[in-house]
Amino acid sequence: MTEQTMAAGFASSFADYACDQGANRDILLADSDLTEDDLSDQDNRIPVAAYQAMIGAAIKQTGDTALLLRHTFESRLETMSVVGQIVHTSASLRHSLGQLNRYLHLMGDVELPPGSDRFELQRRPDGLWIIDHLVLPPDMSFWSEISFARFISEFRRSFPGTPFEIGMEVTYPPPPHMDQYPDLFRVPVQFNACRNALQIDPVWDSPETQFEPGNEYAFGIFTRHADEMLAKLQADTSIRAQIEARILPRMHEGSISMDKVASDIAMSRQTLYRRLKDEGITFAEIHDDLRQRMAMEYLEGKKVSVNETAYLLGFSEASSFVRAFKRWTGFSPTAYLNQAA
Repeated sequence: MTEQTMAAGFASSFADYACDQGANRDILLADSDLTEDDLSDQDNRIPVAAYQAMIGAAIKQTGDTALLLRHTFESRLETMSVVGQIVHTSASLRHSLGQLNRYLHLMGDVELPPGSDRFELQRRPDGLWIIDHLVLPPDMSFWSEISFARFISEFRRSFPGTPFEIGMEVTYPPPPHMDQYPDLFRVPVQFNACRNALQIDPVWDSPETQFEPGNEYAFGIFTRHADEMLAKLQADTSIRAQIEARILPRMHEGSISMDKVASDIAMSRQTLYRRLKDEGITFAEIHDDLRQRMAMEYLEGKKVSVNETAYLLGFSEASSFVRAFKRWTGFSPTAYLNQAA
């Protein structure tokens, strides 16, 4: 699977904060396998795993599991990423969420359900909610924690005295620093919920509620810079990631031609074959691995049946899917779900 990367600005800012709280910078860099050069430019790309290692090292040194959360509340997004500048020169909440979704990968690579943006503004009978659709393994639940902390802190800073947050629902259990939630989030929090969602004051979805006017020029400058960075990032993406991006929307079709994918990415079949060989993988292996990952996501989400999953993954018959699933996991889909329950 392609290594996930992120903007170095977040690690650089966190390292500075952690050192102010008593962490040793040399240890942070050594444990994360990063150098000062890696952190010298906020737009540099570093492995997400390196950032996680840095957070773990800082928490180990300080004994403060809320270190990243407090850093988020006390830092400014615009000092870590151009996306922060774009958000602060957007015209409204909906506009800024659109920009966050558009430039999300400039901040960091994330896994999302097919066809979903990360953030969705959803008006329901019980209120106005920002839904975070990020797919997270259990050991990375802090991403949801800090994403909502970022929303709250930026709005508190930009619109002091104007109500924003009302409540939170999170899928993770109470963290060790739950006692700090009342002081930091200042809203009721439901843990072990079925979704990650932040309830906000409905006024923020009103046509009358606009951000500070007169920022069109600055917004244009920042988005042009971000577009250039995004184009470069996409060009630098591994051939595997490019292929997965082409396969995923057509996976339900079943047989996906390597020739068609090569054409989609403006490459000859021979060149694509050589590029794959350089990365040590075949087209069939990418397709099979992507099917396996999506099978787990569909079934563990418990939103579709085995037969529906088979269709979504492009298997002509459910029995073919069951055989493939046994090859991947050693279990039938039903047995896998039963033992995971």
